[in-house]
Amino acid sequence: MPTTELNLEEIMRLIPHRPPMLMIDRLIDVVPDVSAVGLKTVSADDWYFQGHFPKKPVMPGVMIIEALAQAAATLAMHTLGLYDQEKLVYFLGIDETRFRKMVSPGDVLHLSVTKLHRRSQVWRFKGVATVNGDVVAETIKTAMIAD
Repeated sequence: MPTTELNLEEIMRLIPHRPPMLMIDRLIDVVPDVSAVGLKTVSADDWYFQGHFPKKPVMPGVMIIEALAQAAATLAMHTLGLYDQEKLVYFLGIDETRFRKMVSPGDVLHLSVTKLHRRSQVWRFKGVATVNGDVVAETIKTAMIAD
């Protein structure tokens, strides 16, 4: 199976997110219709650190899940060749979510997403976020592609 890498420009052609809500910098190890790994370099300048928490910045868990969701959405849209389209990928469900460790400025998140199931426009993914090989969060996400 061919593997590819998607840069930031290609990601922005696939999903509508833009800074400050764009949570992935690039996708590596992309195997269409199977899996991919998103990368996010966590910066002290990221907007959520202004209030979470100023003296001990910790990336909010929901933002890690959002980053996993964006990696999965990018994989789905890339698989279908939906570049430069006006389509959105909406959450339908988030299950079995666990947060294992804190993520701080300077960390690089590896956002591994693997397709579990697809029926028409509904996709289900397993997502595992790691920093330096340690699991920081994991989830199962269901989403739908819509106009």
